[in-house]
This record gives sequence, structure tokens and C-alpha cells, in this order.
Amino acid sequence: MKVKIINNSKHNLPHYSTKGSAGMDLRANISNSVKLKPLERALIKTGIFMEIPLGYEAQIRPRSGLAFKNGITVLNTPGTIDADYRGEIGVILVNLSADEFIIEDGERIAQMVISKHERACWSEVKKLKSTKRGSGGFGSTGVK
Repeated sequence: MKVKIINNSKHNLPHYSTKGSAGMDLRANISNSVKLKPLERALIKTGIFMEIPLGYEAQIRPRSGLAFKNGITVLNTPGTIDADYRGEIGVILVNLSADEFIIEDGERIAQMVISKHERACWSEVKKLKSTKRGSGGFGSTGVK
């Protein structure tokens, strides 16, 4: 699939690191490093603008290494970039660790997955088909 992109960053275009990668790394495009204190959040710009085809979205997800090693994650996971959005992609990062974390220009801060989606067409009814699970949720299917 072809996606139109404008790269106003100082870095290469997002790309797949391996043949099996689902996501492409997004890099911070910032003039000065950003200090994230514990439990602090910041919107980090990427310098990337896209024109995603209708029926698709870009999902912004945490990088597992950054999350595991440093407690840095994407706050609204997954963040959705809609097909009709034309602004700069920004990533809301939060520091869930007890230590300060410095975000440097060019740092890989999140990953982006392009995903197909459907649009729902509501069919209002008076009753839903019953299932074995019924209305059970939040752990109702067991712990093991």
C-alpha cells in the first residue's frame, strides 16, 4: 500500500526494521532534549505528516524496550491517526518509572502500525442474541 508522507524531520522516514516487523519506529524530532520526571507526560513531535487512505488508520504504540527498560510508554495506547488527519504526528509519552528520563532528538519513541478498519452501521434492536458468557466481563472467564 502506498501512503503519502511529508518528512519535515531531521531523520529518515519511518521504516520496518525486519521483514517480519508489523510496526515502524517513530523518532523524536525536537530542538532540545525533553526531561520526563516520574509520572510526567509530554507531547513529542515527529516532523511526520501523512495522508492515510480511507479505510485505514495508523496506530501509535509503545516500544517494548523503552517501556521495559525505562518505564516510558505511550499514554493513549494505541493512539489513532485517522485517514483525514493532516497535522504533524505527535506522541504522548508518559514516564511510569521512579527515575527521570531524557528524550533526545532522533530517539525512537514509539512504533506505528498501519491497520485496516471497518466502519460500523448500527442496527438498533430490542434484544441481543444470548451466549454462554452473557454479560460477564472483567475476569469472568477465569484466572487460569
